[in-house]
Amino acid sequence: MKDAVSARAALLVVGVLALTAAFIASYAGAFHSPKPRDVTFAVVAPPQARGQLVAKLDRLPGSPLDPRPAGSRAEAVRQLKDREIDGALVADPRGKQDELLVAGGSGSALSDALQKVLTKAEQREGRTVRTTDVAPADPQDARGLSSFYLVVGWCVGGYLCAAILAISYGARPTNGRRAVIRLATLLVYSVLAGLAGALVIGPALGALPGSVVALWGLGALIVFAVGATTFAFQGIAGVLGIGLTILVVVIGGNPSAGGAYPYPLLPPFWEAIGPALPPGAGTWAARSIAYFGGRALTGPLLVLAAWAVVASVLTLVFAALSVGRGAVDRSEVRQQ
Repeated sequence: MKDAVSARAALLVVGVLALTAAFIASYAGAFHSPKPRDVTFAVVAPPQARGQLVAKLDRLPGSPLDPRPAGSRAEAVRQLKDREIDGALVADPRGKQDELLVAGGSGSALSDALQKVLTKAEQREGRTVRTTDVAPADPQDARGLSSFYLVVGWCVGGYLCAAILAISYGARPTNGRRAVIRLATLLVYSVLAGLAGALVIGPALGALPGSVVALWGLGALIVFAVGATTFAFQGIAGVLGIGLTILVVVIGGNPSAGGAYPYPLLPPFWEAIGPALPPGAGTWAARSIAYFGGRALTGPLLVLAAWAVVASVLTLVFAALSVGRGAVDRSEVRQQ
């Protein structure tokens, strides 16, 4: 047995087993029972009825909504298009039908959930509701998922490029010069991968509207951030760093990205970590470019830039430490 499987290989198999269990737990945990929780929601109503309506919506079973008053329908529409809220109710005191405002570009799962919640709430009051989508997803973008798939592809490209460089030249660069070359190679690859993704998802498939140039820049940043993160993890753990990247980006990042189910439908843990990880920041940014005129981009871009910069610095630091370790090892050999 020892001749066939080394102790190191056995440990790697155990690590893969742990990643397998974590993958199943993360995806099933995030997706098995999506429910709206504290969805940011505006309420437009006459001043004399506004407070009462907000209070009623705030007391709905399960706390699906986090309602707050808005001064007018136009104000609610602006907040939706600026991605400050996820939905709005415009009450009509003169009739029996109110209007629900949604933004399908944020993901149709959230729009569908809001329609169900508001339909039930209105029925209890003997009223009906009609839905208006103020930022709809493109007809070729089924359920608003194309942006998520695009970002997942860019993330996969980032860590695969870093993994290939590690397999070819060793997990850890042996000096700062080689680390710089790896980062430069990754940068060139990131620019090309970003362009490829933007061209495929837009002009080639027509699956996602928005500026090709903006998506290109976003893709380059995502690919570089994930690839540099893989380099940094390899500096920490050698070839096992690829597993750490999979843990963070694939197991933690993809189900929490708000792609299949937007953040308000995810359990609290996944909702909390999603915006801080590359897949979540990337998906939000791609949807903003495609459907919201580039609004609400600053936060996600800062997140992606932070991953890229910190990971690049760590890669260079670990390369410098590797040089120091190598010098110490050679000195010890000469003394012996």
